[in-house]
Amino acid sequence: MRRSWFGLMATLAGRALLNPRTGLDLLKMGWAFRRRAWWRRAPFLPVPDPTYLRWRMYTAYGDELAVPPAIDVVRFARWRRETMGL
Repeated sequence: MRRSWFGLMATLAGRALLNPRTGLDLLKMGWAFRRRAWWRRAPFLPVPDPTYLRWRMYTAYGDELAVPPAIDVVRFARWRRETMGL
């Protein structure tokens, strides 16, 4: 069974509530991945560009429709903070 983006977001929200440091890491990472000039086009939300997101999933998982496991997202957010000092 394929994972869903909604399920991933719900899982990440739960982890953020349990661990505020993880929540902050996820928020900072989400902000960094937002689409450029997101306020100019609907849905007027700071979300990643769909083309970029498909490319990231293809390069990471070999499938542009892949939904990453929550642990991968949390680990990347933590790595980003620890390595890049963000």
